[in-house]
Amino acid sequence: MLCGIGLLVGCSKEPPPRSVTEFVDNPMLLEAAMVRCSRDRAESRYEAECVNAREAVKRIAAKEEAERRAELEARSERKRQALRQTQQAAAEARRRAEEADRLRREAEYLAQFGVLPPAETGSDEDTATGNAPVVVIPERAPDEVLLESGESLPRADGANAPGVAPGDAPATELESVREELRRRSEETDGDQTQ
Repeated sequence: MLCGIGLLVGCSKEPPPRSVTEFVDNPMLLEAAMVRCSRDRAESRYEAECVNAREAVKRIAAKEEAERRAELEARSERKRQALRQTQQAAAEARRRAEEADRLRREAEYLAQFGVLPPAETGSDEDTATGNAPVVVIPERAPDEVLLESGESLPRADGANAPGVAPGDAPATELESVREELRRRSEETDGDQTQ
């Protein structure tokens, strides 16, 4: 009889409750415990195994949320990087367009005085297919008089072409442009005073 009582006491001992780590490591065990604990919530509310199972569910959910946030952050960073590259490319394109426009306007201005734009380095293919400004220099009219220095006198019809008087050959092209601008400025000032 003593042996039977000893066996009963030994068998009636419940196994220790499973830990949170065991539930996290074994999802099937966690699912079984959650089903059992959700049947009678009032009785299993403070049961150690059910408390551990609920804590395991919270840890798994937190881990999944952290992974989801990390993925979203990585995706967001990739989008930000792509946007930065797009903005940099647009800024570079704007800068190149402004530079090309500035060069075109400068070449047009200098073309009024018969100054050729500087020769660009590179092959003929680059020049033909590139984004270089093209300047058309007007040809000399038949009624212009060509001086020994290669400069022409202004045309009688008042056209906007460079010219110098004989013996007043400028030292450089820049000086001739400055002289022409001074002369025009004086003419404009004289017209305004009248």
